[in-house]
Amino acid sequence: MSVLALRALGLGDLLTALPALRGLRAALPGRRIVLAAPRWLEPVALLSGAVDAVVDTAPLAVPAVRSAELAVNLHGRGPQSTAALRATAPRRLWAFDLPGGPRYDADAGAARDEVEGATGRAGREPARVPEHEVRRWCRLLAAHGVRCDPDDLALPRPNGVAAADPLLSAGPVVVHPGGASPARRWPAERWGAVVAALARCGRPVVVTGTAAEADLARRVARLGGLAPEAVRAGRTDLPGLCDLVAQAALLLAADTGIGHLATAYGTPSVLLFGPVSPAEWGPPPGRRAHRALWAGRDGDPSSTRPDPGLLSITVGDVLSAAVDRARPGGAVPPTHPTSA
Repeated sequence: MSVLALRALGLGDLLTALPALRGLRAALPGRRIVLAAPRWLEPVALLSGAVDAVVDTAPLAVPAVRSAELAVNLHGRGPQSTAALRATAPRRLWAFDLPGGPRYDADAGAARDEVEGATGRAGREPARVPEHEVRRWCRLLAAHGVRCDPDDLALPRPNGVAAADPLLSAGPVVVHPGGASPARRWPAERWGAVVAALARCGRPVVVTGTAAEADLARRVARLGGLAPEAVRAGRTDLPGLCDLVAQAALLLAADTGIGHLATAYGTPSVLLFGPVSPAEWGPPPGRRAHRALWAGRDGDPSSTRPDPGLLSITVGDVLSAAVDRARPGGAVPPTHPTSA
């Protein structure tokens, strides 16, 4: 019999679910664990050792698996994702917000108690206490007696990656200027200024991104004075990206999946957050190699413009945060002459 886990989202979503998936693996030895997720994530899913197979599934679609012994909703709070799993007719279903089960927002009741009476008087909603995505899914499984280690986030390096690349073997800084939505995209001009400062001090730099972000990556590279071969956007598959991040001296990126790869490989990182707090999606607390920059206020992740908090982060902020985080192999400039 099999276990079906639903997490049909992106790379960061998969990586933050690894402790929960590994908890399932340890608690249910001998069971075949199938992950319902987009096919392109299969290399990382299998590399993790947490699952046995991936069934290609679009967000909120019904996975092509039937009558699993157990279905686990690691996708969201429902009801759509829970309904998609119910449609597979599992014997048992674990999910948030089912009758008598754990709630997706663990703090909701406590927050209401803290402001009891205030909501009715002023019409205000209680303050929401952030919960890290990793811990949320560990909490779901803990409610069903499954122990998870929220720090179990590491990945092995992939096998069969292309031959050694001189630029990568030098321990480059990886700059990833893209983002899942406009609200999470720091301006290309600022990324270009960061790249130019890094290049001036002799640090090798590569610019990454998806195929759809190739034009952005080329623009950042041009602004930073890099040669065309430094642009890896659209030229690197997922195992190659894993290997690249594992070899890097430092990763600079906005709030996106590649930041979780830096955590997985212990690669120092500086991550820029805008509409969403790093307390929910950032690197694990207490790991000094990772620095999350955030203005301290939430925004609208679906906005069609860069988040105001994200825009408040300057080039100087990014370079200063990078100073003592890069692995040996070249200096990172401590400051930048402008604060743009």
